Amino acid sequence: MTIWEYKILDSKNVEGGGFMKSPSAEEVERYLNALGAEGWEIIHLDWRELESRMSFSGVAKRARVA
Repeated sequence: MTIWEYKILDSKNVEGGGFMKSPSAEEVERYLNALGAEGWEIIHLDWRELESRMSFSGVAKRARVA
């Protein structure tokens, strides 16, 4: 049986983004590709726009190594 571990994703964690600045598409791609290289699979991603700023949150999972 596979045991999963989960990670909460937030655009605030993307390098180049932050509280008042949205990350660029390239910065988001680098962030998501880095997660994929670590074995994370995104199972949900919710994009939202607030005052002309794009942000997201989501959940990723990967098999836990015993």
